[in-house]
Amino acid sequence: MARFSYKAVNQAGGHVAGTIEAADRKSAVADLVDKEQFVTELMEEAQAPSVSGGEPRPSEGLGEKAALDLARFVRFGSRRISSKDILAMTTQLGTALQAGLPLLNGLELICEQQHRAAMKEMLAELVKSVSSGQSLSEAMAKHENTFSPLYLSMIRVGETGGMLDETTAQLAEILSRDEKIKTNMKNAAAYPIFVLGLGLVSVVIILTTILPKIIRTIGGGFAALPLPTKMLLRLSDFTRGLFTTYFGWIVIVLIVAGLYYLIKWTKSKGRIKWDAFKLKIPLLGSVLRTIAVGRFARTLGALTKGGVTILEALSVVRDTMGNELLGREIDAVAEKVKGGESLAGPLDESGYFPPLLVQITSIGEQTGRLDELLLNAADTFDAEADAVINRFMAIFPAILILLLALVIGFIIAATLLPIVMMGVGTGAF
Repeated sequence: MARFSYKAVNQAGGHVAGTIEAADRKSAVADLVDKEQFVTELMEEAQAPSVSGGEPRPSEGLGEKAALDLARFVRFGSRRISSKDILAMTTQLGTALQAGLPLLNGLELICEQQHRAAMKEMLAELVKSVSSGQSLSEAMAKHENTFSPLYLSMIRVGETGGMLDETTAQLAEILSRDEKIKTNMKNAAAYPIFVLGLGLVSVVIILTTILPKIIRTIGGGFAALPLPTKMLLRLSDFTRGLFTTYFGWIVIVLIVAGLYYLIKWTKSKGRIKWDAFKLKIPLLGSVLRTIAVGRFARTLGALTKGGVTILEALSVVRDTMGNELLGREIDAVAEKVKGGESLAGPLDESGYFPPLLVQITSIGEQTGRLDELLLNAADTFDAEADAVINRFMAIFPAILILLLALVIGFIIAATLLPIVMMGVGTGAF
């Protein structure tokens, strides 16, 4: 048996310290948990500094330093916390709370199981904050770049209503749905991007390498060539000039700079115009709109079920829409609700929300079951979003391949046309 000195927090929130005998560290933690004391520090007495002020043994100091250096090295390569990390943590926390584990103990267990340095560091900070008496939402608010306003609001609702296990489970479901949509969209974009990239590379190779060699074998000069071949040669000269002349590199730099400022503009001053344009794009617009409607229904239903007022819920929902234009529509709806109107009326007037959602919202307000009906409707909208994404995945690659086929067909036709004309003896050469 080993003797451990410990510091812990009891169920009343008070700080306690003492010693305990156990077979190992894990057994010591388990014994303290059974006594409703949640460990914040635990150290074998043989390793603890003595009362006389003795120094730790040199080998221990070197070992701790090496471990710290290794931790810093690993942390340098894994600083970013992804949405999948947060989803996994939320699911684990919800499972722990539903199993009856205290919050602090659940956080400690999740922290011990983490392999990613960034997540382990963040969870350790949450454990430290909660053990010092802060609520979980207050501790998470310090990491605003990691936890969204929706996340913080639902955790706060769970703490206030004493149902943190339920709200955490709902939050895990919302995050899981969002992660599934992201995965579907990435899968939908993977093949078209591959086809587009391969097609562009093929066109560049044809224009800069193959086409000039073929045209040089044809006599008669540039003026005698057919119009499609002249156009193709001009494009070939321009493409080669981009990489072989000083002026071409200037054009490339200007194009790159233009794309950079365009992306920056779409994320700042021009965001609402860009988001409005995306909603008007065939196929893509319907995908984005359907995803946003499902997210609106699920998030608003979960928040109102947790006891959040409609106005507070709408202020959180607008940041989860993923589209600034729809977010501003939610702001306009909130202003009208604040003025005394029902929720269904302004939603209908905006024109951006489907009639089914408006009708469900109206019935929910009349029957007092708005949260329940919205959550049920969210499943319907999510199923519709899956169907729209599947259609998008089926149609968009085919359209892209058709466009590339037209481009390559034009190149082949423009290349072969002078050869065919020379072969039939039209007199052009």
